[in-house]
Amino acid sequence: MYNKIIRNDMIKSKWITVTTMIFVAAAAMLVSLAAILAVNLYGALDTLMTKAKTPHFMQMHAGEIDTARLTAFAKQNSNVDEFQVVEFLNVDGAQFIFGEKSLANSVQDNGLSVQSEKFDYLLDLEGNVINVSDGEVYVPVSYMKNNTAKVGDKAVISGKEFTVAGFLRDSTMNSSLSASKRFLVSSSDYAEVKTLGNPEYLIEFRLKDRSGLGAFETAYANAGLEMNGPTVTYALFRMMNAISDGIMIGVILLVGLLVIAVAFMCIRFTLLAKIEDDYREIGVMKAIGLRVSDIKKIYLAKYAAIAAAGSILGFALSFVFKGMLLENIRLYMGESKYSSFVYVLGIAGILLVFLAIIVYVNGVLKRFRKISAAEAIRFGTAQEKSAGTKRFTLSGNRLFNTNIFLGIKDVLARKRLYITMLAVLVISAFILIVPQNLYTSISSKSFINYMGIGNYDLRIQLSGNIDNVDDKVSEIVETVKSDQAISKVAVLTTKTFKAKMEDGSEENMKIELGDHSIFPIAYTEGKAPAADDEIALSTIYADEWSLKVGDDITLAIEGTEKDLKVSGIYSDITNGGKTAKAVFTDDSAGMMWSIVSAELSDKSLVDAEVEEYAAKFDFAKTSNVDEFVTQTLGSTISSVETASYAAIAVALVITVLVTLLFMKMLVAKDRYSIAVMKAFGFRNSDVKAQFVSRSLFVLIVGIALGTLLANTLGEMLAGMVISSFGASKFDFAVNPLSAYLLSPLMMIISVLIATILGTSRAGQIKIFEHIKE
Repeated sequence: MYNKIIRNDMIKSKWITVTTMIFVAAAAMLVSLAAILAVNLYGALDTLMTKAKTPHFMQMHAGEIDTARLTAFAKQNSNVDEFQVVEFLNVDGAQFIFGEKSLANSVQDNGLSVQSEKFDYLLDLEGNVINVSDGEVYVPVSYMKNNTAKVGDKAVISGKEFTVAGFLRDSTMNSSLSASKRFLVSSSDYAEVKTLGNPEYLIEFRLKDRSGLGAFETAYANAGLEMNGPTVTYALFRMMNAISDGIMIGVILLVGLLVIAVAFMCIRFTLLAKIEDDYREIGVMKAIGLRVSDIKKIYLAKYAAIAAAGSILGFALSFVFKGMLLENIRLYMGESKYSSFVYVLGIAGILLVFLAIIVYVNGVLKRFRKISAAEAIRFGTAQEKSAGTKRFTLSGNRLFNTNIFLGIKDVLARKRLYITMLAVLVISAFILIVPQNLYTSISSKSFINYMGIGNYDLRIQLSGNIDNVDDKVSEIVETVKSDQAISKVAVLTTKTFKAKMEDGSEENMKIELGDHSIFPIAYTEGKAPAADDEIALSTIYADEWSLKVGDDITLAIEGTEKDLKVSGIYSDITNGGKTAKAVFTDDSAGMMWSIVSAELSDKSLVDAEVEEYAAKFDFAKTSNVDEFVTQTLGSTISSVETASYAAIAVALVITVLVTLLFMKMLVAKDRYSIAVMKAFGFRNSDVKAQFVSRSLFVLIVGIALGTLLANTLGEMLAGMVISSFGASKFDFAVNPLSAYLLSPLMMIISVLIATILGTSRAGQIKIFEHIKE
């Protein structure tokens, strides 16, 4: 009996059945997809770092190196499992030519390397350790993605011709957040071109117990070993590799959770609409003695069937879309070793969705107990009391025409009825705006403030290991200052100093010296250092050492101690987020790098100036700051852009379907009042105008609340993501045209279309069928 009733009911209400199934499928798909993406990201990253045997500790060093002393340290430290020094030949980007393309405009430190002997292996796209032959070069996978090179291309590097034999995955330098990229060549080819570049060194350790990494870092620093370059640890390698896809998964997960919440609201819509349609039949069933539990079983069985079908469809759809979303993970990291768990977690996810729907539907159906059989048979619909609009009368209306006034009055009179639709529209606006704001923020020029970089146009960077570096910096500064097109110039030099900890140990600290007032950055607390005894710290340093503005920190400089007061704390996502800024002068520590930054009077000349200085100072790396940000965060920006477009589509689909469902429910619920209005002479167009005014009134309130929520809670959630890699405070850089004009306009059009379609049955309501004694 139940099967026949359910089948007939589904056939009768095909549209509601299909719509409900779509929402269940969307909820199941997003839950399943989130699980699949998270497991694949974690598993692929774990597989990559395991196969490559990623170093637990890497010290990059430019300059002379004492390998014997490093080897002795490694033997004496009981926690060292393996140790090696890998050479990295830094070559100017213009010396890398692939056909008609070159890396002249690359902001990365591109260089040649040979395959490691013990660990930190470079892998091919099949996940195998690469054995490269003479005359071959393996290119970082990021240059495959941006179509710089392809297999079989002829490559010319420092005048020597190579054939691109394939692409490599580098567990330490895959990410665009990494400032360097390794090209793999054979040992004999490397020896041939070694004199044509600047050799740097990767001092690498793998530990027996990774939990002792902090103690090992301290021991390395206290030993006074080579440290003229960034220090990177295993955890930071994981974070840099995962951040781009991790942000995308985070956005999808956020949207997914909101869509699931909307799905439950929509199931409530469809249930209420169905109950309104069947109100008289429910009264008849109660009148002839059917128990409430028997009536509930009919609806529960129907929604169990819909939930089962929707969950299975959602599970299948998650596998349709996973290929596209997993493309970046597979390219950079390969396949996940936990791929067999994907099916298990996906099924577990859809089972949770299925059970949650059943429990929720059962809860909504409890309202059957409140239905009066006599009232249901007599009126055929639930009787509601209007309240709170006694002063809002038609006779006192001077602002709106009659239809708009009646529409708004209905919303105010039945607030509880419209609150669910309002909540869905608020969520839709939130889904629509937050990912867009996140994308516009990280792709805007103002985002450089979160990279510890001031707002300038031109950036010329010199490595500290080139010959006569001080003279070359002076030459650049003199040339730039004499350039009429340049209005402001600043020189910032990064050096390494030892900071004394409370327990007496010392840690290396990278400090950027120079005048920080010329191109100031945003400080989350305090201000830029202005006196010789002041220092500003990045958020990660401040948190790691439990320092705040006003606290003191002691540096060891040439055997003497120098006390500095913390003047400010700022966000920085470069160099692992561990940087500091000061203005004192020092000639004792070796330079790690120096940056000459400049602002142009005419911004249209930036590209020409970059080209001119790149040609004039071929020993330095010259770049447009916008290009620097784009290349550094390119993968992350691309991932968030993809997620933002997906969020727009999801939000608009939700808006259309929910409005459509709600309007159909209202038409079913208001059959009597529509019949009465038609009896009083209201035309079908008048009735539709009233429904449109209801929708738009709720939509306007929803957009306002959604926008407010997006710029408060949304900004806080985005800030939590950005803070995971060094930014302590995050403010949206909003595109007003997109967020405040195009987004609301898209929602308004969607709601209008859905309202017109949803109220099409209102004109078919007959007066004689619904006005009875």
